[in-house]
Amino acid sequence: MDVLSFELDRDEFNQRLGGGFPKGSLVLFEGGNGSGKSSICQRIAYGLLKNDHTVTFISTTLSTKGFISQMYSMDYPIGLHLLRDELLYIPVLPLIKSSKSRSDFIERLMGAKPLFGKEVIIIDALSSLIKQSADLKKVINLISFFRKITGHGKVIIFTIDPSELDEDVISEFTSDADIYCTLKVRTLGNDIKRSIIVNRFTGAKSPVGGIIGFRIEPHVGLVVEIASIS
Repeated sequence: MDVLSFELDRDEFNQRLGGGFPKGSLVLFEGGNGSGKSSICQRIAYGLLKNDHTVTFISTTLSTKGFISQMYSMDYPIGLHLLRDELLYIPVLPLIKSSKSRSDFIERLMGAKPLFGKEVIIIDALSSLIKQSADLKKVINLISFFRKITGHGKVIIFTIDPSELDEDVISEFTSDADIYCTLKVRTLGNDIKRSIIVNRFTGAKSPVGGIIGFRIEPHVGLVVEIASIS
């Protein structure tokens, strides 16, 4: 099976996470506020770009300027990738902050087909985008739409904060994802320990670590370490 590698020489993240994402995968990272969802997405996006894959990155947290600054602060230089149209960055923060209720986000997302033209589409965080409109029927329709996209060999990566969605909606996402990971965080003294728990990984090219410890360092980015969450 063909996989999309996000390998970087500086860390073992790609190797620990199956050697890359199989084409046609629906990938879910679930975690609460501060668990590292955005950092994981940013690391994956840069790794994909460095391995000659194209990426659309939809963010509910950062402006374009903020995203570029954040990426460079972790030594993920993306300027040329933006100029070459290998990376399409879509900030939706102004819509999220709007006082006007946005109950049609799911329909708007499915209707914005140009967003799904790249090889990989990253949505961080999907739960923030759809929390005002995410009833079970609409979510099932959204997953069906995602499956049509992944049916063409594309990969969709999305994150959710479980505090923003109902349990039945979360269950629908977690049961349908080909790759499903939970992000955990705990504080030990002055240290913050973060881990990725791999609940499911369909079609892995190489062995997958059950628990992947990581930290984020300025000017370095994501660093894989040996850690666990009890």
